[in-house]
Amino acid sequence: MSKSILSRVLGTAAAVALGLAAAGAHADGKVKAGFIYVGPHNDGGYSQQHDMGRLEAQKNLGDKVETSYVESVPEGADAERVIRQMAASGANIIFTTSFGFMDATIKVAKQFPKVKFEHATGYKTADNVGIYNARFYEGRAVIGTMAGRLTKTNKIGYVASFPIPEVIQGINSATLAARAVNPNVTMSVVWVNSWYDPGKEAAAAQALMDQGVDVIMQHTDSPAPLQAAAQRGFWGFGQSGDMHQYAPDAQATGIVDHWGDYYTQRIQAVIDGTWKPDNTWGGFAANMVNLATFSDKLPADVKAEALKVEDDIKTGKRHPFQGPIKKQDGSEVIPAGKTLSDDELSGMNYYVEGVIGTIPN
Repeated sequence: MSKSILSRVLGTAAAVALGLAAAGAHADGKVKAGFIYVGPHNDGGYSQQHDMGRLEAQKNLGDKVETSYVESVPEGADAERVIRQMAASGANIIFTTSFGFMDATIKVAKQFPKVKFEHATGYKTADNVGIYNARFYEGRAVIGTMAGRLTKTNKIGYVASFPIPEVIQGINSATLAARAVNPNVTMSVVWVNSWYDPGKEAAAAQALMDQGVDVIMQHTDSPAPLQAAAQRGFWGFGQSGDMHQYAPDAQATGIVDHWGDYYTQRIQAVIDGTWKPDNTWGGFAANMVNLATFSDKLPADVKAEALKVEDDIKTGKRHPFQGPIKKQDGSEVIPAGKTLSDDELSGMNYYVEGVIGTIPN
């Protein structure tokens, strides 16, 4: 479902007119659920986890739902055309799964008021548009703790996609956790301005390691940074999916996004006629963030400490952004005994102490 399907999806205005009345279940009794992915459905990371969530919902709901997807959709004008065509083709609910799909989703939703839309990782809503996200920063606190223990050079590297709050949260959460167990740690960041570009991701990881970094993290979607770490004999952490198979000697663990429960519930709400726009942001406790396979080469105490951090976050004993927290310039963000609110996290636009470099405009 790549070039040929994408060309069919970039349809005509006439098709749009046919879809303006899309509403409840179709004549065959099935609700149609569509998914839009920014990368390949088998990228090994973010888009693949959304597709696994789609398949899980399809299995859970059986013949009550028909699902489809379009992959490798660029953010921008192409996304708008793809979303519009999916709505015009009779979808009852459409999940747009990348931050850069936000404005296109809102625009198309106005044209199709009877279709339900859900946008992942964004913040704009409407009467027929809900938003959902996972607290990826919770997982970053776990792997940051591990990185702080595993580094021998006290230099950790981060391959980052786009400078949006979600990504900055992860960088800061990992840095705070690493420095909590190893105050000498610094975090270096390379921005690749792409969610999925294995070549750029690998080059960024190589550049970081050339600077003395010996542990690689990432908020990009391919296994390339992890594989680059493996080539140097260094530790790395998978992103979004369990990337153990791509670099079994390098992955310490990783963050695994789990969307299946959420997709099942939201499609079921359409089936039941109870769907309403919502704002969901779940982490470990909601089973939206998990940890990947742990390497059997990890020191036992590092693994035990990681599991303790996970459990403490899950049960509310610990918050990844609990004060005192200082910005990169030394000014205090939040004092001891306080934690950052969700609103403060959603607008995060600064680095914490220990991060090297500047955030691009």
